[in-house]
Amino acid sequence: MTGERRLGRPFGRLWAAYAVSAYGSGLGFGALPLIAVLVLHAGPAEVSALSAVGPAVGALVAVPLAPWVEFRRKRPVMVAMDLVRFAAMATIPVAYAFGRLGFVQLLVVSTVVAAAKIAFGAAGGAYLKALVRPEDLLVANARFESTNWSSIAIGPPLGGAAVGRFGPVTTVVADALGYLFSALCVLAIRGREEAPRRTGGSPLRADGSPSRAGGVLDGWRHIAGDPGLRALHLNNMLVAGLIMATEPVLAVLLLGQLHFAPWQYGLAFAAPCLGGLVGSRLARRVVERHGRDRVLRTVGTLRAVWLIGLAFVRPGVAGLVTVMAVELAIIVNMSLFNPVLATYRLERTPAHLVARTLTAWSIGQQAAIAVCTALGGLLAAATGPRTALAAAGLLVLATPLLLPRPDRARAEAGPGTPAEPPPGPPPGPPPGTSPVRRTPA
Repeated sequence: MTGERRLGRPFGRLWAAYAVSAYGSGLGFGALPLIAVLVLHAGPAEVSALSAVGPAVGALVAVPLAPWVEFRRKRPVMVAMDLVRFAAMATIPVAYAFGRLGFVQLLVVSTVVAAAKIAFGAAGGAYLKALVRPEDLLVANARFESTNWSSIAIGPPLGGAAVGRFGPVTTVVADALGYLFSALCVLAIRGREEAPRRTGGSPLRADGSPSRAGGVLDGWRHIAGDPGLRALHLNNMLVAGLIMATEPVLAVLLLGQLHFAPWQYGLAFAAPCLGGLVGSRLARRVVERHGRDRVLRTVGTLRAVWLIGLAFVRPGVAGLVTVMAVELAIIVNMSLFNPVLATYRLERTPAHLVARTLTAWSIGQQAAIAVCTALGGLLAAATGPRTALAAAGLLVLATPLLLPRPDRARAEAGPGTPAEPPPGPPPGPPPGTSPVRRTPA
C-alpha cells in the first residue's frame, strides 16, 4: 500500500504543495462559470466559451513555455507558476469588490491559470523524477492521485456551501490562497537543485534556451517516436475527450430534463470520487502482482466500458444510483490506471525531455477535451442529450484498441528497451490536471 513507504522530507513538502493547491482548486471547482452566471448574468454561450476557450488558449500559450521550463531549475519555475496563478485569481475578488469585474477578465484569468498549470505540471514532473528513486515513482504518483480524488470528493460540496453562505467569490479566494501556500511549500524544500544539462536535441543560446523554434516540438517528437507512449497518448486523448464531453450534456439531462435537485447532482459526482482513494492505493500492489503492461491493458480497457451506462439514466432514486455506480466504476479504474501511466511516461522519457514531453501531453489532452466537448454539445443540441451520451459511450468502447501491445512495442522500440520492467517494485508529476472530475492523467 502506498502509505507504507517513506519517500523523505523533500517529497513530503512537494506532496504538501500539491495537496494545498488541489484542495484549493477543489473548493473553487467551477467558480469562474458560477461567477459568470451569478454576478455577470452570462448566458449559456458565454459560460461554454469560458469553460472551453480559456483552457484551449492557455494550452497554446504553454507551447513556447516548454523549452523555457526544460532548461531551468524546476523549483523556481514551480514557485513562479504558483505565484502567477495566485496573482491572476486574486484579481477577481479585487475587481468584484470595486464593481469592475467583467467577462473578459474571467477569460484572461482562465487562460493564464491554464497555461501556468501546464508549466507547473511539466516542471513538477521533471523535479519528481530527480527527487525520488526510480522504484518509488509509482508510490509517489499514487499519492498524488489519491490526493487529487479526495480533493474532488470534499472540495466542491464545501465550496458550494461556502458560496451560499459567504458569496460568489469566496471559493476564488480559497483557490488563490491554495496557490500561495503551494509556493511556500515548494520554497521550503531544502537542498541544491542542479542546473539542467543539455544532452541532446536543439542547440542552445547563451542563456540556455533552445536556439530554434523547433525546440518546442521536441516533446511531441519524443512521444511520436516511442511506440508505447504514442499509443497511450492517443488512447488517453480520446478517453479524456469523450469522458469529459459528457459532463455538460449530463448536467442538462439530470438538471434540465430529469429535474434532479442540485444537491443530488453534486452528490452523484462527489461521492464516487472516494473510489479514487481505493484505486490509487492499490496501484503498486496490483502492478507487483500482475505486471505493468497487463495493468495498462486491462485497467485501460475497464475504464472505458462503463460510460455507455449514462445514456440509460432514469428519474428518481434509481437514476441517481445509476449515475453514482457508473461514476464509481470509472473512477476506481481511472485512479488505478493514472499513476501507472504517469510512472511509465517518466520512465520512458529522458531527463532532458521530461518538461517538454509532459507539456506536449497536457496540450494534446486539453485540445482533445475542447474538441470533443464542442462536438458533444452540438450533437446534444441537434438530437438530445441521451443520443450524445450514447455516442460518447459507444466511441469510447473502441479506445482500448489503441492501448500498446507489448510484443509490437518491444519490436518497434528495438533491442535494449524492455516493454516490462524487471521483477520487483516498478520504477509523474502530480496528475496532469488540476482537480477536474474524472480527468485522466
